[in-house]
Amino acid sequence: MCKTIAEINAKIKEGKAVVMTAEEIIPYTKEHGLKNTAKTVDVVTTGTFGPMCSSGAYINTGQPKPKIKFGGGTITLNGVQAYAGFAAVDLMIGAGALPLDDPRNRRHPGDFDYGGGHVIEDLVSGKDIALVSHAYGTDCYPRKELQALINIKDLNQAVLCNFRNGYQNYNVAVNKSGETIYTYMGILKAYLANANYCSAGALSPLLNDPYYKTIGIGTRIFLGGGQGYIVSAGTQHNPEAPRTENGVPTSGAGTLAVTGDLKNMKSRYLVGTSIIGYGTTLSVGIGIPIPILDEEILQYTLVEDKDIYAPVIDYSEDYPLNTGKVLGNVSYADLRSGKINLNGRFIPTAALSSLSRAREIADELRRSIQNASFTLTEMLEPLPQAGSGYSVHGLKERPLEEDF
Repeated sequence: MCKTIAEINAKIKEGKAVVMTAEEIIPYTKEHGLKNTAKTVDVVTTGTFGPMCSSGAYINTGQPKPKIKFGGGTITLNGVQAYAGFAAVDLMIGAGALPLDDPRNRRHPGDFDYGGGHVIEDLVSGKDIALVSHAYGTDCYPRKELQALINIKDLNQAVLCNFRNGYQNYNVAVNKSGETIYTYMGILKAYLANANYCSAGALSPLLNDPYYKTIGIGTRIFLGGGQGYIVSAGTQHNPEAPRTENGVPTSGAGTLAVTGDLKNMKSRYLVGTSIIGYGTTLSVGIGIPIPILDEEILQYTLVEDKDIYAPVIDYSEDYPLNTGKVLGNVSYADLRSGKINLNGRFIPTAALSSLSRAREIADELRRSIQNASFTLTEMLEPLPQAGSGYSVHGLKERPLEEDF
C-alpha cells in the first residue's frame, strides 16, 4: 500500500509520524522486514556536512544617506572581495572569495586563509562585518565611498544561495608524483602516502534516493541549521554517471542548488574553512527527509557504506589534465576503516567531511519532524534524470579572434 506526502504530513501534525535516520532504518528493516517497515516508517532522514565550494550568500544592506550604488565599483567584506554588479546595495560573496593575498604562499602548518566562507560564518554568528565600497557616483546615487560596520540583524535580506551542494558520491584523491601537492581535497603527500575523501556515504541525501524519486525542485530541506529549499539541479549535475545494479553511482553524479534565509541559520552548520595552499570554502550542513511512500523508496534508503564505491583519482596528473583515468574503486566501508587497498598497496585515509556532524544533522531533522516544526513538501518538478539529455560536458575551447 502506497502513502502520500499529504498523509505523512497529517501524521506529522498529529505527532504520530514514525521517523528514523538513514542509519537507524537499516537494522530496523532487517528485524521487521521490508513490507512491515514500509507500512510503519513514514520518513527517513539523511545528513551531510563538509566543504561545499560552490556556495555563497547575497545580501541587501539598505541605503545610507546620501545613497550609493555598489555596482560598477569595488567592495570588500572584512577585506574579502565581494561582487556588486547589481543595482544599488545588493551584493554577493562566494565561499571561495579571498583578499588580494595569494593563498598559494601559505603551505605550512598553522597557515590560515580568511575568505568568503569565513565572512558568511561570521555574519551568521552575529558578528559585525566591515564593509568598504568605492563607487563611481551617479546623479541618483551620488555617494562614492562607504566604510561601515554591518550586522545580519540590520540587513534587509541575507540569503544563502548555493549553486552546487550535496554531491552524489565523489572522488578519492591521491598523489602519485614525487612531491606534496595542495588541492581542494587537502594536502596530498607524495608517492601515494595518503588518500582523502569527502562524503557522508550511507547518510548522504542523494545516495538514499539515487533516482531522485522524492528529492526534487521545491523539496524543503535542513540547510545550515535552518530550513531551505532545493531550487534546481546543481551545476555539474550528471544523471548519466555509471551506476551499480541498486542505483548507486560509482562516481560524482547528482548535485543540488539550494537556498534559504541566512538569518535563521546557525554557524555550527555553516563553517568557514581554510584549505592550506588552496584557498577557502564553506562547510555546509544539509539534511533531506525521504518520505517512505512505498517499498521501493524504502529499499533505496537501506544502502550501506559497503555498497558505495568511489573512484580513486591521481590529483597530480589525471585530475588537473582531465584525463578521465581512474586508478581503482574503493568502498566507503574501506575508506572509513582508515586504509584502502589500491592494487596491493595499503594507503591511510582521511575524511574532509564530518560523519559525526552528518549524524547530528540527520538526528536534528528527525526531531524537527517529530515535533512538527518541519513538514514535507511535494516536489514541483523532478531533477533531470538519465536519458533526459542532461549531462556534463568539458569546455569546448575556441581560440579568440586576434582583434577580440
